[in-house]
Amino acid sequence: MATAGSVLSEEQLLCPICLDVFNQPVSTPCGHNFCRDCIQGYWQCANLSQCPMCKQKFYRRPELKVNIFISEVASQFKKSLEKRDENEASSVGQYSGHKGDVSCDVCVGKRVKALKSCLDCLASFCETHLEPHHVLGTFKKHHLINPLMNMQDRVCKKHEKLLDLFCNTDQTYVCQTCIKKDHKAHHTVSIEDESRDRRAQIGRTSAEVEGMIHSRLQKISEINQTVQLSRGNSDREIEESLQVFNKLLHFVQRGKAEVVEVIGEKQRQVESRAGRLIMELEQEIDELRRRNAELEQLSHTEDDLSLLQSFPAFSTLPATKDWSDTRVKSAVYVGTVRRAVRRVACQLEETAKAEVKRLCETECQRAQQCAVDVTLDPDTAHPKLVLSENKKQVHHGEIVLSLPDNSERFYPGVSVLGKEGFSSGRFYYEVQVKGKTEWDIGVGLQSVNRKGGNILNPERGYWTLGMRKDKSYWALSSTPIRVPLVEKLQRVGVYVDLEWGQVSFYSVDSASHIYSFTGYSFNERLFPYFNPRRNHGGTNSAPLIISPV
Repeated sequence: MATAGSVLSEEQLLCPICLDVFNQPVSTPCGHNFCRDCIQGYWQCANLSQCPMCKQKFYRRPELKVNIFISEVASQFKKSLEKRDENEASSVGQYSGHKGDVSCDVCVGKRVKALKSCLDCLASFCETHLEPHHVLGTFKKHHLINPLMNMQDRVCKKHEKLLDLFCNTDQTYVCQTCIKKDHKAHHTVSIEDESRDRRAQIGRTSAEVEGMIHSRLQKISEINQTVQLSRGNSDREIEESLQVFNKLLHFVQRGKAEVVEVIGEKQRQVESRAGRLIMELEQEIDELRRRNAELEQLSHTEDDLSLLQSFPAFSTLPATKDWSDTRVKSAVYVGTVRRAVRRVACQLEETAKAEVKRLCETECQRAQQCAVDVTLDPDTAHPKLVLSENKKQVHHGEIVLSLPDNSERFYPGVSVLGKEGFSSGRFYYEVQVKGKTEWDIGVGLQSVNRKGGNILNPERGYWTLGMRKDKSYWALSSTPIRVPLVEKLQRVGVYVDLEWGQVSFYSVDSASHIYSFTGYSFNERLFPYFNPRRNHGGTNSAPLIISPV
C-alpha cells in the first residue's frame, strides 16, 4: 500500500461507480476514470452516453481502452490491500456473519460486515469501502445511517428516487417526485416525523401490551391462589369426613367385637362342660376296664376253690354314674346378632343424626358466605302482583295493575324474577315464607317461557321448591318429589353453584338441608324466581319477603 500510495492516493484508485479498487480502468474524454465494466454497464442502463461524475454528454459513445499505468498501480494496491486484510484476519479472525448482520454490498466472494448504509447510494459499506464517503466531497453530503438490509426497498419503483416521505392520505411511502405528481394535494410528512409518531404509538402500544401481560400474570396468580385455597378446603373436608366415618366405623367395629366375644364365650362354656363330662366318663371307663380284666383272669383260673372264694368280691359292678339323662346342649344363637346390630344401629343413628346436624349447620354457614343482594324486577311481575317500594316483598292482589305487556312479563303465571342475574360463581339468598299456605321459590333461566302455562321443572328451566295447601312441601322436578319435613318452614335459604350445577334449599331457622338439585349444566344466566301464588280470598295473602342474611 505504501508503494501504491507513492504514485496515486488511495481515493484516486477507487471507481466512483462500484467504490472498489479499479478493475481494468478506462478514462473518458472528460478525464474521469472508471472500471470498464462499470462505465459500460452505466451507459447501457441509462441509455445515454455521459460521464457519471461531471454529466458531460458524448454524442458518440467513446471507444475505451484500458489505462495500463492506472491498472498496474491498482493491481499493486490490491495486493497490498489483500496483504493487510490477511494480517487483520490472522489477528482477529475473518468475519463469518451472524443472523441479522448486514454485509458490505461491494465486497465480493466473502461476507464482510457493513459499518454504515448510505441512503443516497442505496448500498451498505464496510469500513474500507466507506472511506470515500469520509474523503471525497461528492460523497460527504450523502446521508449515512446504521446498516440496514434490503436497501433496494427504500427506492421508489416508479421514479427510482429515495422514499423519504410518508403520505398520510394514502398511507404509503413516497419520494420527492411522487408529491409533485400523484400525491400533489395529499398530506405528506417526512419519514423522520412519521417515524417519531409511530415510535410514540409503539410506546403506547407496548405499554398497553405490558399492562395486558401484567393483568394476565395477575390472573394466573389469582387462579393459582384459588387452586391452593381449593386444595386446603378439600384437605379439610377429607379430614372432617374421615373423622365422621371413623367415628361411625368405631361403633361398627366395637359391635362386631362384642358379638364375637359373646358367641365365643358361649362356645367356651359348652366346651368346658363337655370336657368335664368326658373326663368323668373316661375315669369310669378305666375303672370298668380294670374290673373286666380281673373278671377275665378269674374266669380262666383252674382252681375251683379259689374261684369260688374270690367270686363274691366281683359279683357286683363298680359304682358308676347313670349317664342316660346327661346331655351337652350345643350353642344356639337366637337374637344375639340382631340385638348387637340393633344396639349398634341405634348408636349409629344417634351419632349420624348429630353429625348430620353439625354438618348441616356448617353447610348453611358456608352457603351464607355467598349471600347476594336480591331485589325484584317489576318488569317481569304479573299484573296482579304487588311489589313493595324497596322491591323486597311481593304478594298477590285482586286488582289488575295497568302495566305494559312486555315480553319479559309473566302472564298468566303469577311470578316475578329477581333483577340481578348470575352467569358464574355461587350465590345465596333467603326468603321469608311465614304465614303463607302456598308458594314457589328457586331460580330460573333467563330464557324461560313467561307466557302461557307455567310448569316448574328443570326441563322448563326452573329449579324450585314449593308448598301446597295441604301443608306439604315438594321439590318440583320432572316428577315432583315430596319432601318430608317435621317443622313448618318459616325462612328458606336458596344456594346456587353454577360451576357444579347445584341448587340447594335450606331451612334457615333449623339450619337443616331440605333438598338439592345436582348434576345440571347452566349455559345461560340464572335469576332468582318467586311465585307467591294466588291469595285465595286472603288465606294466602302474606307476602314473600327477601330477608337480609
